[in-house]
Amino acid sequence: MDVRTTSFALLLLVLAAIAALMVAPLLQYVMGAALLAFILYPAFERLEPYVGARIAALVLTALAIVGAIVPLLIVSLAVLNTVVSFATDLDVATTLDRLRTVATDEFGLDTEHVQSLETAALDELEASLSDAVEIALSELPGLINRGIEMGVGLLVFVFLLYYLLADGDELVDWLREVVPLEDRVRDELFDEIYVVTWAVIESHVLVAVVEGLLGGLGFYLLGVPNVAFWTVIMVILSFLPAVGVWLVWAPAVGYLLLTSGTARAVAMLLYGLTVLSLVDNYLRAYAVDKGSGLHPAVVIVGVIGGIYLLGIMGLFLGPVLLAVFKAGLNVFNKTSLKPQRRTRSEPTGQATEPVSNPESAATPPAEQ
Repeated sequence: MDVRTTSFALLLLVLAAIAALMVAPLLQYVMGAALLAFILYPAFERLEPYVGARIAALVLTALAIVGAIVPLLIVSLAVLNTVVSFATDLDVATTLDRLRTVATDEFGLDTEHVQSLETAALDELEASLSDAVEIALSELPGLINRGIEMGVGLLVFVFLLYYLLADGDELVDWLREVVPLEDRVRDELFDEIYVVTWAVIESHVLVAVVEGLLGGLGFYLLGVPNVAFWTVIMVILSFLPAVGVWLVWAPAVGYLLLTSGTARAVAMLLYGLTVLSLVDNYLRAYAVDKGSGLHPAVVIVGVIGGIYLLGIMGLFLGPVLLAVFKAGLNVFNKTSLKPQRRTRSEPTGQATEPVSNPESAATPPAEQ
Protein backbone atom coordinates (compact mmCIF):
# COMPACT_ATOMS: atom_id res chain seq x y z
CA MET A 1 0.00 0.00 0.00
CA ASP A 2 1.55 3.29 -1.10
CA VAL A 3 1.49 6.61 0.74
CA ARG A 4 -1.46 8.03 -1.19
CA THR A 5 -3.64 5.00 -0.52
CA THR A 6 -2.71 5.04 3.16
CA SER A 7 -3.52 8.75 3.44
CA PHE A 8 -6.84 8.25 1.70
CA ALA A 9 -7.71 5.36 4.04
CA LEU A 10 -6.89 7.51 7.10
CA LEU A 11 -9.04 10.30 5.69
CA LEU A 12 -11.93 7.85 5.28
CA LEU A 13 -11.49 6.71 8.89
CA VAL A 14 -11.61 10.30 10.13
CA LEU A 15 -14.72 11.03 8.07
CA ALA A 16 -16.31 7.80 9.31
CA ALA A 17 -15.66 8.84 12.92
CA ILE A 18 -17.22 12.26 12.29
CA ALA A 19 -20.22 10.69 10.58
CA ALA A 20 -20.66 8.30 13.52
CA LEU A 21 -20.62 11.20 15.97
CA MET A 22 -23.23 13.01 13.89
CA VAL A 23 -25.53 10.00 13.65
CA ALA A 24 -25.12 8.85 17.27
CA PRO A 25 -27.68 11.28 18.80
CA LEU A 26 -30.24 10.16 16.22
CA LEU A 27 -29.26 6.50 16.13
CA GLN A 28 -32.52 5.14 17.54
CA TYR A 29 -34.61 7.13 15.07
CA VAL A 30 -32.43 6.14 12.11
CA MET A 31 -32.54 2.45 12.98
CA GLY A 32 -36.24 2.62 13.79
CA ALA A 33 -36.97 4.16 10.39
CA ALA A 34 -34.86 1.49 8.69
CA LEU A 35 -36.72 -1.32 10.48
CA LEU A 36 -40.14 0.15 9.72
CA ALA A 37 -39.17 0.69 6.07
CA PHE A 38 -38.09 -2.95 5.93
CA ILE A 39 -41.49 -4.01 7.30
CA LEU A 40 -43.46 -1.76 4.95
CA TYR A 41 -41.44 -2.52 1.84
CA PRO A 42 -43.61 -5.48 0.65
CA ALA A 43 -46.64 -3.17 0.73
CA PHE A 44 -44.61 -0.54 -1.12
CA GLU A 45 -43.76 -3.04 -3.87
CA ARG A 46 -47.43 -3.82 -4.37
CA LEU A 47 -48.53 -0.19 -4.36
CA GLU A 48 -45.73 1.28 -6.48
CA PRO A 49 -46.88 -0.03 -9.91
CA TYR A 50 -50.24 1.75 -9.51
CA VAL A 51 -49.27 5.19 -8.12
CA GLY A 52 -45.51 5.46 -8.50
CA ALA A 53 -42.65 5.27 -6.01
CA ARG A 54 -43.02 8.75 -4.48
CA ILE A 55 -46.78 8.58 -3.96
CA ALA A 56 -46.57 5.03 -2.57
CA ALA A 57 -43.85 6.07 -0.11
CA LEU A 58 -45.86 9.13 0.92
CA VAL A 59 -49.04 7.09 1.49
CA LEU A 60 -47.26 4.44 3.56
CA THR A 61 -45.45 7.09 5.61
CA ALA A 62 -48.76 8.81 6.35
CA LEU A 63 -50.31 5.49 7.35
CA ALA A 64 -47.35 4.79 9.63
CA ILE A 65 -47.75 8.19 11.31
CA VAL A 66 -51.46 7.62 11.85
CA GLY A 67 -50.78 4.10 13.09
CA ALA A 68 -48.34 5.48 15.65
CA ILE A 69 -50.35 8.52 16.77
CA VAL A 70 -53.71 6.80 17.23
CA PRO A 71 -52.43 4.12 19.67
CA LEU A 72 -50.47 6.80 21.53
CA LEU A 73 -53.62 8.89 21.93
CA ILE A 74 -55.58 5.84 23.09
CA VAL A 75 -52.95 4.98 25.70
CA SER A 76 -52.77 8.60 26.88
CA LEU A 77 -56.54 8.79 27.24
CA ALA A 78 -56.57 5.45 29.06
CA VAL A 79 -53.92 6.61 31.53
CA LEU A 80 -55.73 9.93 32.06
CA ASN A 81 -59.00 8.08 32.59
CA THR A 82 -57.33 5.79 35.11
CA VAL A 83 -55.90 8.71 37.09
CA VAL A 84 -59.17 10.66 37.01
CA SER A 85 -61.26 7.66 38.06
CA PHE A 86 -58.83 6.88 40.89
CA ALA A 87 -58.93 10.48 42.10
CA THR A 88 -62.73 10.56 41.83
CA ASP A 89 -63.29 7.29 43.65
CA LEU A 90 -60.82 8.11 46.39
CA ASP A 91 -62.58 9.42 49.49
CA VAL A 92 -59.91 10.98 51.67
CA ALA A 93 -62.08 11.32 54.76
CA THR A 94 -63.28 7.70 54.62
CA THR A 95 -59.72 6.47 54.04
CA LEU A 96 -58.43 8.41 57.06
CA ASP A 97 -61.24 7.06 59.23
CA ARG A 98 -60.36 3.52 58.20
CA LEU A 99 -56.71 4.09 58.98
CA ARG A 100 -57.58 5.51 62.41
CA THR A 101 -59.82 2.52 63.10
CA VAL A 102 -57.11 0.06 62.10
CA ALA A 103 -54.52 1.89 64.22
CA THR A 104 -56.71 1.93 67.33
CA ASP A 105 -58.41 -1.46 67.03
CA GLU A 106 -55.75 -3.62 65.40
CA PHE A 107 -52.55 -2.08 66.75
CA GLY A 108 -53.91 -0.83 70.07
CA LEU A 109 -52.72 2.77 69.73
CA ASP A 110 -54.39 5.50 71.74
CA THR A 111 -56.11 8.47 70.12
CA GLU A 112 -53.42 11.02 71.01
CA HIS A 113 -50.72 8.84 69.53
CA VAL A 114 -52.74 8.38 66.34
CA GLN A 115 -53.29 12.13 66.04
CA SER A 116 -49.57 12.81 66.49
CA LEU A 117 -48.76 10.25 63.81
CA GLU A 118 -51.36 11.83 61.53
CA THR A 119 -49.90 15.29 62.07
CA ALA A 120 -46.37 14.03 61.39
CA ALA A 121 -47.54 12.25 58.23
CA LEU A 122 -49.29 15.40 56.94
CA ASP A 123 -46.21 17.53 57.64
CA GLU A 124 -44.04 15.00 55.82
CA LEU A 125 -46.47 14.96 52.90
CA GLU A 126 -46.43 18.75 52.64
CA ALA A 127 -42.64 18.77 52.72
CA SER A 128 -42.50 16.06 50.06
CA LEU A 129 -44.90 18.00 47.84
CA SER A 130 -42.84 21.16 48.16
CA ASP A 131 -39.66 19.20 47.35
CA ALA A 132 -41.39 17.60 44.37
CA VAL A 133 -42.40 21.04 43.06
CA GLU A 134 -38.84 22.31 43.42
CA ILE A 135 -37.45 19.24 41.64
CA ALA A 136 -40.01 19.61 38.85
CA LEU A 137 -39.12 23.29 38.37
CA SER A 138 -35.39 22.52 38.34
CA GLU A 139 -35.87 19.70 35.83
CA LEU A 140 -38.22 21.68 33.61
CA PRO A 141 -35.48 23.06 31.26
CA GLY A 142 -34.11 19.55 30.84
CA LEU A 143 -37.57 18.21 30.06
CA ILE A 144 -38.10 20.95 27.49
CA ASN A 145 -34.74 20.15 25.86
CA ARG A 146 -35.56 16.44 25.75
CA GLY A 147 -38.94 17.24 24.28
CA ILE A 148 -37.32 19.32 21.55
CA GLU A 149 -34.78 16.57 20.87
CA MET A 150 -37.57 14.01 20.62
CA GLY A 151 -39.51 16.24 18.24
CA VAL A 152 -36.45 16.66 15.98
CA GLY A 153 -35.78 12.92 16.15
CA LEU A 154 -39.34 12.08 15.15
CA LEU A 155 -39.08 14.53 12.26
CA VAL A 156 -35.90 12.79 11.10
CA PHE A 157 -37.67 9.45 11.55
CA VAL A 158 -40.52 10.50 9.24
CA PHE A 159 -38.24 11.89 6.52
CA LEU A 160 -35.97 8.85 6.64
CA LEU A 161 -38.93 6.49 6.45
CA TYR A 162 -40.18 8.24 3.33
CA TYR A 163 -36.82 8.29 1.55
CA LEU A 164 -35.94 4.72 2.56
CA LEU A 165 -39.18 3.56 0.98
CA ALA A 166 -38.81 5.71 -2.13
CA ASP A 167 -35.06 5.17 -2.69
CA GLY A 168 -34.43 1.99 -0.73
CA ASP A 169 -33.42 -0.02 -3.79
CA GLU A 170 -30.63 2.42 -4.62
CA LEU A 171 -29.32 2.26 -1.06
CA VAL A 172 -29.28 -1.55 -1.06
CA ASP A 173 -27.53 -1.64 -4.44
CA TRP A 174 -24.92 0.82 -3.16
CA LEU A 175 -24.34 -1.34 -0.07
CA ARG A 176 -23.89 -4.40 -2.26
CA GLU A 177 -21.23 -2.56 -4.26
CA VAL A 178 -19.22 -1.11 -1.37
CA VAL A 179 -19.28 -4.14 0.96
CA PRO A 180 -15.76 -5.62 0.70
CA LEU A 181 -16.89 -9.21 0.25
CA GLU A 182 -17.03 -11.72 -2.55
CA ASP A 183 -20.26 -11.82 -4.48
CA ARG A 184 -21.19 -15.25 -3.12
CA VAL A 185 -20.49 -14.29 0.50
CA ARG A 186 -22.23 -10.93 0.12
CA ASP A 187 -25.39 -12.45 -1.37
CA GLU A 188 -25.52 -15.12 1.32
CA LEU A 189 -25.07 -12.49 4.04
CA PHE A 190 -27.91 -10.32 2.69
CA ASP A 191 -30.20 -13.33 2.33
CA GLU A 192 -29.43 -14.48 5.88
CA ILE A 193 -30.09 -11.01 7.30
CA TYR A 194 -33.40 -10.84 5.40
CA VAL A 195 -34.54 -14.21 6.75
CA VAL A 196 -33.62 -13.67 10.40
CA THR A 197 -34.99 -10.12 10.48
CA TRP A 198 -38.40 -11.25 9.25
CA ALA A 199 -38.28 -14.21 11.62
CA VAL A 200 -37.65 -11.96 14.62
CA ILE A 201 -40.40 -9.58 13.55
CA GLU A 202 -42.88 -12.40 13.10
CA SER A 203 -41.89 -14.31 16.20
CA HIS A 204 -41.61 -11.44 18.69
CA VAL A 205 -43.37 -8.36 17.40
CA LEU A 206 -46.33 -10.19 15.89
CA VAL A 207 -46.65 -12.62 18.80
CA ALA A 208 -46.46 -9.76 21.30
CA VAL A 209 -49.25 -7.87 19.54
CA VAL A 210 -51.43 -10.98 19.24
CA GLU A 211 -50.87 -11.96 22.85
CA GLY A 212 -51.56 -8.45 24.13
CA LEU A 213 -54.79 -8.17 22.12
CA LEU A 214 -55.97 -11.57 23.33
CA GLY A 215 -55.20 -10.56 26.90
CA GLY A 216 -57.14 -7.32 26.44
CA LEU A 217 -60.06 -9.28 24.99
CA GLY A 218 -60.12 -11.51 28.07
CA PHE A 219 -60.02 -8.47 30.35
CA TYR A 220 -62.90 -6.89 28.44
CA LEU A 221 -65.08 -10.00 28.58
CA LEU A 222 -64.45 -10.52 32.31
CA GLY A 223 -65.02 -6.90 33.31
CA VAL A 224 -61.50 -5.76 34.23
CA PRO A 225 -61.35 -1.93 34.08
CA ASN A 226 -58.98 0.13 31.91
CA VAL A 227 -58.72 -2.51 29.20
CA ALA A 228 -56.86 -0.31 26.68
CA PHE A 229 -54.13 0.58 29.18
CA TRP A 230 -53.55 -3.01 30.29
CA THR A 231 -53.58 -4.21 26.69
CA VAL A 232 -50.65 -1.94 25.87
CA ILE A 233 -48.82 -3.09 29.01
CA MET A 234 -49.33 -6.72 27.99
CA VAL A 235 -48.05 -6.02 24.47
CA ILE A 236 -44.86 -4.56 25.96
CA LEU A 237 -44.40 -7.40 28.45
CA SER A 238 -44.96 -10.00 25.73
CA PHE A 239 -41.57 -9.08 24.28
CA LEU A 240 -40.01 -10.80 27.31
CA PRO A 241 -40.61 -14.51 26.65
CA ALA A 242 -39.51 -15.66 30.09
CA VAL A 243 -41.76 -13.09 31.76
CA GLY A 244 -44.76 -12.65 29.50
CA VAL A 245 -48.19 -11.32 30.27
CA TRP A 246 -48.68 -13.35 33.43
CA LEU A 247 -47.35 -10.31 35.32
CA VAL A 248 -50.63 -8.63 34.35
CA TRP A 249 -53.24 -11.39 34.20
CA ALA A 250 -52.09 -13.12 37.41
CA PRO A 251 -52.81 -10.05 39.59
CA ALA A 252 -56.05 -9.63 37.61
CA VAL A 253 -57.14 -13.02 38.96
CA GLY A 254 -56.75 -11.74 42.51
CA TYR A 255 -58.56 -8.51 41.61
CA LEU A 256 -61.51 -10.41 40.17
CA LEU A 257 -61.56 -12.71 43.18
CA LEU A 258 -61.89 -9.73 45.51
CA THR A 259 -64.34 -7.69 43.43
CA SER A 260 -66.36 -10.05 41.23
CA GLY A 261 -66.37 -13.42 42.95
CA THR A 262 -64.86 -16.82 42.33
CA ALA A 263 -66.39 -17.57 38.92
CA ARG A 264 -64.74 -14.72 37.03
CA ALA A 265 -61.44 -15.24 38.84
CA VAL A 266 -61.39 -18.92 37.85
CA ALA A 267 -62.33 -17.99 34.28
CA MET A 268 -59.46 -15.50 34.13
CA LEU A 269 -57.07 -18.13 35.54
CA LEU A 270 -58.13 -20.73 32.98
CA TYR A 271 -57.98 -18.19 30.15
CA GLY A 272 -54.45 -17.19 31.13
CA LEU A 273 -53.20 -20.76 31.53
CA THR A 274 -54.72 -21.99 28.28
CA VAL A 275 -55.09 -19.27 25.65
CA LEU A 276 -52.36 -16.81 26.66
CA SER A 277 -49.82 -19.45 27.70
CA LEU A 278 -50.38 -21.47 24.53
CA VAL A 279 -49.88 -18.38 22.37
CA ASP A 280 -46.70 -17.43 24.23
CA ASN A 281 -45.17 -20.90 24.20
CA TYR A 282 -46.26 -22.58 20.98
CA LEU A 283 -46.80 -19.69 18.56
CA ARG A 284 -43.55 -18.01 19.59
CA ALA A 285 -41.61 -21.28 19.42
CA TYR A 286 -43.03 -22.06 15.97
CA ALA A 287 -42.14 -18.62 14.62
CA VAL A 288 -38.64 -18.66 16.14
CA ASP A 289 -37.80 -22.15 14.89
CA LYS A 290 -38.97 -21.16 11.43
CA GLY A 291 -36.21 -18.63 10.92
CA SER A 292 -34.25 -16.82 13.61
CA GLY A 293 -33.37 -19.56 16.08
CA LEU A 294 -32.79 -17.00 18.85
CA HIS A 295 -32.82 -18.44 22.35
CA PRO A 296 -35.28 -16.77 24.77
CA ALA A 297 -32.34 -15.65 26.92
CA VAL A 298 -30.86 -13.85 23.92
CA VAL A 299 -34.21 -12.19 23.28
CA ILE A 300 -34.40 -10.92 26.87
CA VAL A 301 -30.87 -9.51 26.63
CA GLY A 302 -31.74 -7.91 23.30
CA VAL A 303 -34.91 -6.30 24.62
CA ILE A 304 -33.48 -4.97 27.89
CA GLY A 305 -30.12 -4.00 26.40
CA GLY A 306 -31.88 -2.39 23.45
CA ILE A 307 -33.99 -0.26 25.79
CA TYR A 308 -30.87 0.88 27.66
CA LEU A 309 -29.05 1.73 24.42
CA LEU A 310 -31.83 2.95 22.10
CA GLY A 311 -34.70 3.88 24.39
CA ILE A 312 -38.20 2.59 23.73
CA MET A 313 -37.27 1.69 20.13
CA GLY A 314 -34.77 -0.80 21.51
CA LEU A 315 -37.77 -2.89 22.46
CA PHE A 316 -38.04 -3.78 18.77
CA LEU A 317 -34.49 -3.16 17.55
CA GLY A 318 -32.58 -5.09 20.25
CA PRO A 319 -33.57 -8.64 19.21
CA VAL A 320 -33.28 -7.69 15.52
CA LEU A 321 -29.71 -6.44 15.96
CA LEU A 322 -28.68 -9.59 17.83
CA ALA A 323 -30.30 -11.72 15.12
CA VAL A 324 -28.41 -9.82 12.41
CA PHE A 325 -25.17 -10.27 14.35
CA LYS A 326 -25.85 -14.00 14.60
CA ALA A 327 -26.56 -14.15 10.86
CA GLY A 328 -23.23 -12.47 10.14
CA LEU A 329 -21.41 -14.98 12.35
CA ASN A 330 -23.14 -17.88 10.62
CA VAL A 331 -22.19 -16.61 7.16
CA PHE A 332 -18.61 -15.93 8.25
CA ASN A 333 -18.35 -19.40 9.73
CA LYS A 334 -19.68 -21.09 6.57
CA THR A 335 -17.78 -19.06 4.03
CA SER A 336 -14.48 -18.24 5.74
CA LEU A 337 -13.71 -20.65 8.54
CA LYS A 338 -15.01 -23.99 7.26
CA PRO A 339 -13.14 -23.89 3.92
CA GLN A 340 -9.91 -23.23 5.82
CA ARG A 341 -10.64 -26.08 8.19
CA ARG A 342 -11.29 -28.42 5.28
CA THR A 343 -8.09 -27.28 3.56
CA ARG A 344 -6.05 -27.94 6.67
CA SER A 345 -7.60 -31.35 7.25
CA GLU A 346 -7.38 -32.57 3.61
CA PRO A 347 -4.31 -34.64 2.57
CA THR A 348 -1.73 -32.99 0.38
CA GLY A 349 -2.45 -35.37 -2.51
CA GLN A 350 1.24 -36.15 -3.17
CA ALA A 351 1.64 -39.91 -3.47
CA THR A 352 4.93 -41.53 -2.41
CA GLU A 353 6.39 -43.98 -4.83
CA PRO A 354 6.82 -47.51 -3.49
CA VAL A 355 10.38 -48.54 -2.72
CA SER A 356 11.36 -51.75 -4.49
CA ASN A 357 14.55 -52.35 -2.55
CA PRO A 358 14.32 -51.13 1.03
CA GLU A 359 17.98 -51.81 1.70
CA SER A 360 19.16 -49.69 -1.22
CA ALA A 361 16.75 -46.96 -0.28
CA ALA A 362 18.04 -46.93 3.26
CA THR A 363 21.70 -46.87 2.08
CA PRO A 364 23.18 -43.40 1.66
CA PRO A 365 24.27 -42.46 -1.90
CA ALA A 366 27.93 -42.27 -0.91
CA GLU A 367 27.97 -45.91 0.14
CA GLN A 368 26.20 -47.30 -2.99
